[in-house]
Amino acid sequence: MEVDSSKQEEKKTVMAHQDRNPDKKRRRRIICLVVISVILALALIFTILGLTVFKAKRPVTTVNSVALTDLDFSLDIARFRVHLNVTVDTSVAVKNPNRVGFKYKNSTALLKYRGIMVGEVPIPAGKISARDSKILNLTLTLMADRVLSNSNLYSDILSGTLRLQTYTRIAGKVRILFNIHVVSYTTCDLEISISSRNVTKQQCQYKTKL
Repeated sequence: MEVDSSKQEEKKTVMAHQDRNPDKKRRRRIICLVVISVILALALIFTILGLTVFKAKRPVTTVNSVALTDLDFSLDIARFRVHLNVTVDTSVAVKNPNRVGFKYKNSTALLKYRGIMVGEVPIPAGKISARDSKILNLTLTLMADRVLSNSNLYSDILSGTLRLQTYTRIAGKVRILFNIHVVSYTTCDLEISISSRNVTKQQCQYKTKL
């Protein structure tokens, strides 16, 4: 009798344990579904924010001013030689319209004459805070040896107008969920009067790629 009663108790214990198993499985399923739902909801919220509020916007680059700070020119007609020294100061403003910071790497500003690079100045890497602007003051000095070898220089000197071009390229990234690479280009065509020694005409173009 005692053996039978002990067997019955074991059966009752096993049956009770089996009865609780479905409840545990059900609770686990519910917990897993809740966790998955929360993850999907967060992913959806971040995606919507990334496409609306935090959508990556192009940095806006503008040239505030271009000034001729030095123009040293002399013409030796007998020897058919030209001595020329030109320094151009340019102020470039870069505005970051994004809600996160914009980091840019080492860049370069160039001075060109008839498509040929005749001067350059480095732009050190930096960061522009969210919805902030940064002023880059750049001094470009003409490399005389590169200009004097150009046969068009003499005709430009005789016409009284020297045409130069400044070119600035700033590459960086904005991180919104993931890194978004941005490249900003600024090109300014300049006409410099040799007699008055100043910039008589300036036309700038801007372009940005995401």
